[in-house]
Amino acid sequence: MSTTGGMITVLKEKVGHVLVPGDEFCFGAEETISLSESAKPERAVCGPGLRRSGDRLVVVKSGVLRHKPPLTFWIDSQQKRYVATKGETVIGIVTARAGDTFRVDFGGSELASLSYLAFEGATKRNRPNVQVGDLVFAQFLIANKDMEPELVCIDGSGRANGMGAFGAGGLLIKVSLGLVRRLLGPNSDIRSDLEQLFPCELVVGMNGRVWVRATSIQQTLIVANLLQSCDTMTAQQRQQLFRRVQQGAL
Repeated sequence: MSTTGGMITVLKEKVGHVLVPGDEFCFGAEETISLSESAKPERAVCGPGLRRSGDRLVVVKSGVLRHKPPLTFWIDSQQKRYVATKGETVIGIVTARAGDTFRVDFGGSELASLSYLAFEGATKRNRPNVQVGDLVFAQFLIANKDMEPELVCIDGSGRANGMGAFGAGGLLIKVSLGLVRRLLGPNSDIRSDLEQLFPCELVVGMNGRVWVRATSIQQTLIVANLLQSCDTMTAQQRQQLFRRVQQGAL
């Protein structure tokens, strides 16, 4: 295809299909597509698994092509290794304390730093009660290949907004990054099915870590096992499994 509009049409036709590295789509580098007669011209946004190369859009990761209106496309894969990205929230494990900074393992190739002042209400006198081994839900303030990753547990207004150290109880599990995106979707079928089984709390990190807490230890373990099983199941298989659990067959 020679125009962005043509490339967009082809991409939308491929949504839901499996693409492999090397697949490519051609477009005019300076051409745009209007969303409507009065809308400002926009260009397709490349998410994970896609890369612009001159006048081409190249697939660099195997997986299923996904689309978010209006013009965002990405590859949904079973990737397990997480790469730090600024603004994303993750679940980390405090591994050490060096002076006024915590060292946090978020599952990447290196540790991230977390200042004790990066908590809501923290001051030099009022320090957060965080110990080595604790779990924290935090956001990347700095995520650059040339700099050490830095986490914070506050938003731009200084509020925790759900971030911080976890309380007692709960269970931490590891899932694929593809399942994370499915859980965080606005209309997640998996979350809906879980809510019909047991009342439970879920904290989902973009790094593939999920914290689960239900009413009892047994229910917590069941929910954790169900989530990990969803990684390799189709929607029909998942519904059958959830139905069996609900009926007490397991």
